[in-house]
Amino acid sequence: MEVKKKEHLKLEKNSSLYFVIGLTLILALIYTALEWKTFYDNTGEDFGELTEPDSIDEDVPVTVHYMKPPPPKVIAPPNIEIALDDEDIIETVIKATDTNQNTEILEPTSFHIEEPNEVIEVDWVSIEEVPVFPGCEEADDKRACFQEKMQKHIRKNFKYPEEAQEIGLQGKVYLQFTIQKDGSVGGLKMRGPHQILETEASRIISKLPKMKPGRQRGKAVKVPFSIPITFRLQ
Repeated sequence: MEVKKKEHLKLEKNSSLYFVIGLTLILALIYTALEWKTFYDNTGEDFGELTEPDSIDEDVPVTVHYMKPPPPKVIAPPNIEIALDDEDIIETVIKATDTNQNTEILEPTSFHIEEPNEVIEVDWVSIEEVPVFPGCEEADDKRACFQEKMQKHIRKNFKYPEEAQEIGLQGKVYLQFTIQKDGSVGGLKMRGPHQILETEASRIISKLPKMKPGRQRGKAVKVPFSIPITFRLQ
């Protein structure tokens, strides 16, 4: 049997309206609770009366203070010393140096001729007589012979340092030494890529033989000489 419902008795028909009415009532109650204010009755209470204190301003009498003037300063009389008379000063007479007919002419024997300064060191290019390497005494070109003997000496005494070979060290060492007035070698200066190579170059130069010194104006002089030594791995 099918149950029949009357249309005016269905609750779903006005459910939206009931929801809106209920929501409105809830919001009204919340607003009233938030805006509700209470006041206390203070008519029966006595907080006393506020009284202002009397003014504390007073008239201060004006007083004038006078300072005593400072005592006068006592100025002692200056000590006067009697200085002795200065000693007589002998004035220097400046005589004119201009010559005239009365000027005495000195004899030539009165003059002293100074010798030129002694030449101590002469460079390799401008030396009159270059130092002579042993074995070049009879050579026509002693400069070229000196250079050739130096190269032979380096090749003969050259030894590549083992430490330099292990680390692959190579380069060129520039040397300058001085052939002294007695023919010995000294005053060595070096500049190279590493101390190991400089040490070996110094050893080679230390084995140079004693030479015949260079001469300038007939006198033995010091002569500097420069040469590079190349260290190259094969």
